Amino acid sequence: MGCFFSKKSKRKSSEKDERTPTTTTVETTTTTNSSVPLGNNSEEPPKQYSWDKREKVDPKDYMLSGLKDVTVGRHPGKLNGQQFVIQDCENCNIFVFDHAATITIDDCVNCRIVLGPIKGSVFFRDCKDIKCVVACQQFRTRDCKKMEVFLCCATQPIIESSTGMKFGCFQYFYPDLAFHFKDAGLSIFNNNWSNIHDFTPVSGENNWSLLPESSKVLDSVPVPDPESEFKSVRISGDPERSIVPLTKGGRRKDSDESCLFVFFAGEYTTANARKLIDEVAAKGFVLVQTKEVSMRPEDVKRVFQNSADELVDWITKGPVVALELSGGGVVDACRSIADQVFPGTKVFVSENKNSSSRDVDNFFNFADMQMGL
Repeated sequence: MGCFFSKKSKRKSSEKDERTPTTTTVETTTTTNSSVPLGNNSEEPPKQYSWDKREKVDPKDYMLSGLKDVTVGRHPGKLNGQQFVIQDCENCNIFVFDHAATITIDDCVNCRIVLGPIKGSVFFRDCKDIKCVVACQQFRTRDCKKMEVFLCCATQPIIESSTGMKFGCFQYFYPDLAFHFKDAGLSIFNNNWSNIHDFTPVSGENNWSLLPESSKVLDSVPVPDPESEFKSVRISGDPERSIVPLTKGGRRKDSDESCLFVFFAGEYTTANARKLIDEVAAKGFVLVQTKEVSMRPEDVKRVFQNSADELVDWITKGPVVALELSGGGVVDACRSIADQVFPGTKVFVSENKNSSSRDVDNFFNFADMQMGL
C-alpha cells in the first residue's frame, strides 16, 4: 500500500535535502514514515460509528421470567420503546409504566398486569386467570382462559382458542401516560375495545363478553403495594382522570337519539374534545364512541354532504376528532354547547335528530373503512 503525505510534510523533506547527505535523508525519511499516520501528519483518534456508541443491552432488563408472589415491573424510561417479554409468572403484580415496541406474555397464571402504551402488538399465550390494563395497536390472545381486560386498542382485538374473556374500556392514569401514548404513536380517541373478533368461534357458545358498565379497574388491578418500588407512582382508576375517554362501545344504547360532533384540526383539538365530554356528561348524556382520522376532499363530500363545501379547506390542517353522543335531546344540547363553549372553533354538529343517525353512520362507517376495521 502506498503512503500519502500532506503538502506540508513534502515541503519539510525538501528543506532537509538541501542541508544533509543523501544517506541521512533516507534514514530520516524512514523514521518519519513510521511515525506519521497514513494520509495525515498528526495523530487522530479512531473514527467512531453510530453502532459503537450504543449502550450495551442486557436482555434481562427487558424480561420478567419465572417469578412468583412478587410485585415487579419497570419504571418510566426503562424500556423506551424496546420489546419486552413476560413469561412463567404466577400470582404476581406486574406494572410496566413505560411505552414499548411489542410485548408478549406467555404461560402466566393468576397475575395482575398493567402495560403502558405498545406501539405494535401485545400477545397473550397460554395464560390463565389474568386481569390487566392494556393500550396497544394490536391485541391478540391464544389458548388463554379467564381474562379481564381493560383495553384501548387501535385495531380490532382478536382472540383465538380462548375462553372466558371479558373486556372493558381502558380507565387508567399515571403521570407519564399521555407522553407514552404519543411516543407509541397511539391516539386516545381510537379505541375499539368492544369490537372483538373471535378467530375460533364455537357454535352455541360465547367465548367473550363485555364487563358490566359498573366495573372499576382498580377492583381488578389494584394499585401497587405501599412497600413496593412503585409506591411513589401516582395512579388513578377514576374514569374522569383516564387518559382514554370512557366510551359505551358495543353496549346497547339507552336512547335512539345520537349526535355527531366533529372537531377540525387546531391547536386545542384534544383539549376541546375533552371539554365537550365533560360538558355532555354533566348533562347526563353518554359518550358512545370516538375516532381520530385524516380526511380527503372526496371523503368530506361523502360524509358531510350538504355541509361539505364549507369544511373542505379545514381538513388540510390535520386529522379530525369525532364523537358520537347519545341521549334524549342530545342534538339540541350539543348545538347549544357548540355556540356557547366553542364559538371560535370550527366544528360540525348534527343539525337535527332526524338526520343525526345518518350523520353518525356516514362518519363512523368511513372511519372504520379508513382504519381497516
